[in-house]
Amino acid sequence: MLLGTLGIYTTQENPDILGQLSQLFDQAPSASQLIDVPNYDGTHQEIEINHNKPEFTKDELDLSKGTWESYSNLDQFNRVGPANALLGKDLFPTEKREPLHVNPTGWNQKKLADNQWLYNRSHLIGFQLTGQNNNLKNLMTGTRSLNSPYMLVHENDITNYIKTTNHHVRYRVTPYFEGNELLARGVQLEAQSIEDDKINFNVFIYNVQEGMTIDYDTGKATKEK
Repeated sequence: MLLGTLGIYTTQENPDILGQLSQLFDQAPSASQLIDVPNYDGTHQEIEINHNKPEFTKDELDLSKGTWESYSNLDQFNRVGPANALLGKDLFPTEKREPLHVNPTGWNQKKLADNQWLYNRSHLIGFQLTGQNNNLKNLMTGTRSLNSPYMLVHENDITNYIKTTNHHVRYRVTPYFEGNELLARGVQLEAQSIEDDKINFNVFIYNVQEGMTIDYDTGKATKEK
């Protein structure tokens, strides 16, 4: 077999080399920063940014003022911006979550083949972390798979870490819109635990759903043929 683009020659009699090459071609794409995130490749819904290292400054990791949360004002198109927090147990909700009723930009709901809804009202910073619920500054239109399992896995990890250690986590969620599009192409999640290095990641999750073609200008979606 000839792999001309890599300048590598191999044959079926070299299974170890073939295995290594298969892993090479199956590697997820990555980006150095948010604006460099490539188009969705149809396979990897989550990729790493900056080698999975968050980009907080020393001041942004300062714990001297205690826990806090901050949400961006909506822009001229009513779209959400970055949400930031220094998370701790004291921010966790103490009351039962109420149903969501606000509709973020790009909310063009549709049923999927399995009779589930395509879109969720996705919290930038999950309810379990701060108790923020029907806050327009903290809600975007997200596909079912973006919201769960992808964002939820990271939120659960942070929640369990804080509950177990009583430590703190600096967290930032940045939605990414292209031009004047009303539906975000995805979200960047950055997290860093303060007292140790056990929580440490910087990822981008694409706002896509298997089997659906999405118009990000409006949020309208059609089933793939």
